[in-house]
Amino acid sequence: MRFIGVAMAAALAMSGCSGDGKAEQAAPSQSAPAGLDAFYSQRPDWKSCGGGFQCAKAQVPLDYAKPSGEKLGLALIRLPAQDESRRIGSLFTNPGGPGGSGVDFIRQAAGSFGTDLRKRFDIVGFDPRGVGASDPVRCNTGPQLDRFFAADSSPDDQREVDAFAAESKGFAVNCGAKAATELPHVGTADAARDIDVLRAALGDRKLTYYGASYGTYLGAFYAEQFPANVRALVLDGAVDPKESSTGLLVEQAKGFETAFRAFADDCVKSGRCPLGTSTDAALAKLTSFLAETDRKPLANTRDTRQVTEALAVMGIATALYLKEYWPLLRQALTQAIQKSDGTLLLSLADQMVERKSDGSYSNQTDANMAVNCVDKPNPPSAQEYGKAAAEAKKVAPRFGPFVVWGGLPCVYWPVQTKKQPAPITAKGAAPILVIGTLRDPATPYKWAQSLASQLSSGVLLTLDGDGHTAYLQGDPCITKATDTYLVTADPPKPGTVCR
Repeated sequence: MRFIGVAMAAALAMSGCSGDGKAEQAAPSQSAPAGLDAFYSQRPDWKSCGGGFQCAKAQVPLDYAKPSGEKLGLALIRLPAQDESRRIGSLFTNPGGPGGSGVDFIRQAAGSFGTDLRKRFDIVGFDPRGVGASDPVRCNTGPQLDRFFAADSSPDDQREVDAFAAESKGFAVNCGAKAATELPHVGTADAARDIDVLRAALGDRKLTYYGASYGTYLGAFYAEQFPANVRALVLDGAVDPKESSTGLLVEQAKGFETAFRAFADDCVKSGRCPLGTSTDAALAKLTSFLAETDRKPLANTRDTRQVTEALAVMGIATALYLKEYWPLLRQALTQAIQKSDGTLLLSLADQMVERKSDGSYSNQTDANMAVNCVDKPNPPSAQEYGKAAAEAKKVAPRFGPFVVWGGLPCVYWPVQTKKQPAPITAKGAAPILVIGTLRDPATPYKWAQSLASQLSSGVLLTLDGDGHTAYLQGDPCITKATDTYLVTADPPKPGTVCR
């Protein structure tokens, strides 16, 4: 699987705003682009959907070049501002993925946003096109995904390469057969245009936005297309727009390697580490454990699946997304190494890919691949992926091949783009806050540095810490800087580091 941006941190009326955070007099939204007036002028019919939340649907065109053609319905949710008299507007959010449900994210995480934000903004989530409840892309059955995830995605010889290529091709063929109409239109460029429709539909003159992980890529794309419509954007756990598809995967593999080393340090210090008594010993033990699991998969006590090497790596990677998961990872590795029991590792892996207890999956995986495969050009063959995987193994020996080979379905994808990756500058946009975490496993810190430098108005805020993304970890320094920026539109001093 492409691990890119699965937002594990997320799992665990209307007016603009002036610079001082005071609500402005309501004003019409900017003129709609040609042919899109009906979409920009729509007003969602909000209804209570429990827990203080309101839900609605909004429509966007499937193909922006043919706005009078087929339409898509986007699922929306909001937690209304607590202080209506001081309400600034909507705070749009995206939890990452691609493929993460923004509706589920807000149900789970709205209370984790700062007090000032919940008082002064409607906290808004939406399922992007093709995701969740927004006309989802669905390609594969539960058993088909079980087989894909268990397959050997770190092939050691040509026979194993051919076997994984067959699984990957099957994934792509299934999507071509079941979602041919949608696949050309699920990419980030179209999803960013959807956000501008939603901004206008909710009555906001300019966009206030929090995006995590892949949500930073989506937010940056929005700023590039609509720089004059940016009020305040927080891009937390940044993805580098100018990296190639395989370049992203190689760098991400390095991120997981860095994060596991940090876990190993902590594990050894606990005195109860199943990997050994030194960090180097722990890394060597993980290598030998994975090799043994490749030869002989682990059993589990939940169902009949075998816990293959690929599933074990996925379980380990899942626990690296949040430092709070490290004790559970230590327990899972103890169970696996000392008892040959992969139950906990499998549970973690299932959490990563949103597999349910009945064997079904959310559409996160299908949507994730559909977006990633159309966003950037892909290598033309499995052999080219093999070269990238070999490069990744040199710099990330335990995670490199798994992360890189996970993108192989894109070689066979029925929709391809020739548009090359390029820097995003968003010239003319208001200040944009980019947040990076030094030991982030999924979105390496260097990507935050790169994106902040690309953006003409980018400001970098750093968390000297562990885990994927920063804001929802609750660090007081990050919370204060982010909340102040979103309320006032004034960013922190460039180069600020929170420890």
